[in-house]
Amino acid sequence: MITSVLFNIWLLLKIVAILLPIVAIIDILKRKLLAIDKLLWILLVIFLPIIGSVIYFYDRYKYRNRK
Repeated sequence: MITSVLFNIWLLLKIVAILLPIVAIIDILKRKLLAIDKLLWILLVIFLPIIGSVIYFYDRYKYRNRK
């Protein structure tokens, strides 16, 4: 029973770890940014997928609230 629950949690974390960078890259490509900014964000998300995605979404949230 416990193994099944742990496996489901592990599977959910793996799915999030795969989907989060994909969603971040799609969002970066859709945003109106300078080309160099897009490149830097995409490189950050590619080389540090989970941390880079979290930083990107946090920065996007802060930017949206500044306006």
